[in-house]
Amino acid sequence: MNKIWKTIRGFVWWTHERGSVHYDVMVTVILLFIFLAPYKISFNDKPAERNPHQTEVVVRPDGEGGFVYEIAASAVGAQNGDDAGIRADLLRVIEPIAGEVELVRYETVLDQRKRATLYRAWVKR
Repeated sequence: MNKIWKTIRGFVWWTHERGSVHYDVMVTVILLFIFLAPYKISFNDKPAERNPHQTEVVVRPDGEGGFVYEIAASAVGAQNGDDAGIRADLLRVIEPIAGEVELVRYETVLDQRKRATLYRAWVKR
């Protein structure tokens, strides 16, 4: 019985010599846990939800050689329907990022209360 407790104590305190059978068993158990645990144990880990900052600009390619910029409505001052004002504000936000570009078109994304929350702007260089 004393030999069993000595072996268990060796596993807990990691006192077995390197290259011994007991050491190899410990390493194998650790590796099995590392590689098999994610399949059997739910660690409840998920990627962080992407909530951009209210003045953050999200850029995506449009597939036709241009880009689509998504800009928060709070970064655009002229929201009263003034097309020239909205275009100027969009370019004011986009040009420091992309340089001199041509604003092809834009669309306003509305929330459920019909308020502008986001602008999508298609630009070409």
